[in-house]
Formats: sequence, C-alpha cells, structure tokens
Amino acid sequence: MRFVSLRAYAIGFMLVSAVSILSLVSPVSAEDGTHSSGGIEAGKWVLGMRAGFTPLTQTLTANSSTDVGSLVNFQALYSLNKWLLVGMMLEWERHGVSVERPSIDLGHQDTVSVLPTVEVRPIKFGPVVPYANMSFGVNVNSFGENTGNTISPSNTFAWRLGWGADYMLTKQFALNAEMAYKRNDGHATVNGLRDDDWNASSFGFLLGAKMFF
Repeated sequence: MRFVSLRAYAIGFMLVSAVSILSLVSPVSAEDGTHSSGGIEAGKWVLGMRAGFTPLTQTLTANSSTDVGSLVNFQALYSLNKWLLVGMMLEWERHGVSVERPSIDLGHQDTVSVLPTVEVRPIKFGPVVPYANMSFGVNVNSFGENTGNTISPSNTFAWRLGWGADYMLTKQFALNAEMAYKRNDGHATVNGLRDDDWNASSFGFLLGAKMFF
C-alpha cells in the first residue's frame, strides 16, 4: 500500500501545483496558434517537474514479481538554437519486489538516474510542441529489505529514450506529457551470492509542467 500512496502523493502534488500556477497565468496570444519550424527560441532555459508511473519491461529476476512503480523526474535544459537543447535530468523510481513461490515481500528497489540529455524540437503546431530526447548516464540502485535477506543491486549504465509534447499555455508555462524507455540492466548480490539476471529496465509515463525563461 505504501507504494500506491507514494505514487498518489506525487501525482496529486503535481496536479495541485499545475492548478495553482494556471490560476495566475494568461492564455497564449492568438499569434502563437500557427505552424512553424523549430519548437523553441535560442537561449532559453527550460525547467521541468513531472511525476507518473513506471512498469518494468520484463521480470526483474527469476521467480520474482514487481509492482508498477512511482516515478518523479526533474530536468533543466538550455536551447542552443530553435530546435536543439542540452542539459540534465534527475529521475527517481521505486518498485516493490516480492517472490512468487512462496509468496514473500522482499522489499523495494530504488533507482536514482543521473542523465545528461540532448533534446530536439523540430517543429511547432500552434501551442503544441512535440519533441524527442536521449540521455546517457548512470543508474544508482539500492534495495530496502523487508526480510532477513541482504540484497545489493549494482549501479548500471543508463540509456534513456523519451518522446512527448508540451502544450504552451503562455510563453513561460506549459503542461507536459512524456513516455520514455530506460535501460537498467545489471546484477545483484543476494545473501553473498551474485545474480547476473537482474534487469530493472522500465517504461515511464509522465505528466507535469515546465517553465521557460
């Protein structure tokens, strides 16, 4: 239940924040409703906060079951020109892990991903700006045990591919939706024994908000 409550809290916080900001901003002006090449102006900073959920792409390890995890993502990007941005993402996710036979709650795996990022925004459709991004970095994995077992997952190479869209409510504020795949494939030491089949790669589904300045 605590995994569900953490996910609900994160999404609820995001929605309350978005509603609070929306009450203070004005609509996008009419001239922004046209098609154009390039999705951003050069020299802009973009700060974003998104939250959502993330299922694993496969079984974490043999004879295990993993819940749909909570996901929080922060980003800071800078536009080099009207279609290319560079910057950094910081992403956290948590998955509850249990053994299927016999049914035992092992605990939860936490992953903090540090992700240098490149993003492309080739076009703008009125207030809608589609984009794609790619990140390479490191996954810092840890495990919180609920039993007497000692589980230590390795830190791994991170590769993340994301795609999504911003809906510009003003020139400074946008709502955001994004989907991403992230590679997190390594090993774990379980009670002193190495398990080479430990794969926490996942799909992420994010909703949030961004500020442009």
